Amino acid sequence: MKKTIFQITTALALLAAAGAANAADCKVTVGLVMELTGPAGEYGQAGAKSVEMAFRDINAAGGAHGCDLVTDTRDSQSQGNVAVDAATQLVQVKKVPAIIGGIISSVTIPILTSVTAPAKIVQVSPAASSPTLTALGRDGKTNGIFFRTITSDSLQGIAAAKYAIDKGFKKLAIIHVNSDFGVNMVAEFSKAYKALGGTIVSTTPYNEKQSSYASEVTAGMAGNPDGLYLVSTPVDGATIARTWISQGGPQKFLLNDGMNSPDFIDSVGADYLKDAYGTSSGTTPTPSTDYFNKNYKDFSGIEPSNPAADRAYDAGAIVGLALAIAGDDTSKLKDAMFKVVDPNGTPIYAGKEEFAKALGLIKEGKPIRYEGVIGPVSFDQYGDITGPFRLWKIADGKVATDGELSMEDVSALKDKIK
Repeated sequence: MKKTIFQITTALALLAAAGAANAADCKVTVGLVMELTGPAGEYGQAGAKSVEMAFRDINAAGGAHGCDLVTDTRDSQSQGNVAVDAATQLVQVKKVPAIIGGIISSVTIPILTSVTAPAKIVQVSPAASSPTLTALGRDGKTNGIFFRTITSDSLQGIAAAKYAIDKGFKKLAIIHVNSDFGVNMVAEFSKAYKALGGTIVSTTPYNEKQSSYASEVTAGMAGNPDGLYLVSTPVDGATIARTWISQGGPQKFLLNDGMNSPDFIDSVGADYLKDAYGTSSGTTPTPSTDYFNKNYKDFSGIEPSNPAADRAYDAGAIVGLALAIAGDDTSKLKDAMFKVVDPNGTPIYAGKEEFAKALGLIKEGKPIRYEGVIGPVSFDQYGDITGPFRLWKIADGKVATDGELSMEDVSALKDKIK
């Protein structure tokens, strides 16, 4: 009898241990399609690390519905067709409940239209800012599954135009990447800049990854501009800026959000960028901002100021918490995305302790409001957010904040320009 009791006790202990092991092995895989190489490689590398950090913090707090969040990361190579193949594998073979990516619009849009929208799989982009994404939602072509943690270029173009006038850019040449992002950004900027009194002397598109941009620069310099509005990515942008400088172009630059980049500055040379300014989707600082800025570099080896880094952490955090809310039924993930940023919820910030608090509230069925690294956000019916715009300049070889343009100010300018 004693032997039987011992055997039963041992068996129960083994079952308990197996149960614990199974719980530890419980994983939810989220697909990442990031631009790890190519012209936008700097953005994607930072974005991937940010999502991994957010998942690490949620896992340390208890995980999503008791399961660890893990990433299956694929390199889009900054190309839409490669991104579609990667996303298709993640959705159809890996059966991921969500995809985070791409970083740039020319990668994000084909993933959305070819893969995630037809499959009704949630997609979140940390940095794709094209107005086309809003239009797709408005036209009913996204199935309501697309979200982004960056403001649309339709608003950033207005902010950039106002900043250009304020900084004395009266006659601008424009050189821009010939993509959905570049075309839309320039269209919105040009309309606002002209309405505010500026003159555009030339607009020159370029194709990515050319060995030389001498002809584009020559075309851009026609009309004797007093500065260059360069809408690009760090690698191509640095080549264009160096060519502009070597051909005698005025060393006064207006830059888009993605050019807020240490690699761009190092490649061009800080001495040539003493009169360089730019705009980015802004932030409203919260405790999450402090947490991220203090911990991100130790985790990733990348500066927290890297484009897309801050908002990619928020994308990861929102997806992770939404998975916790949805539980075993990932069909509820779309609705859970809105619940993570419930205006009536208890404020939650980044980091293990805060996420543990969030998971406890979720378990109790109580609402939460994640206030992230970029500030408190909410999504509209098209997955868009609104927020302020950061005005920045390059000083002593680093990007420094030069001011902020509020959402209210941008909206007022938009109404004035119509």
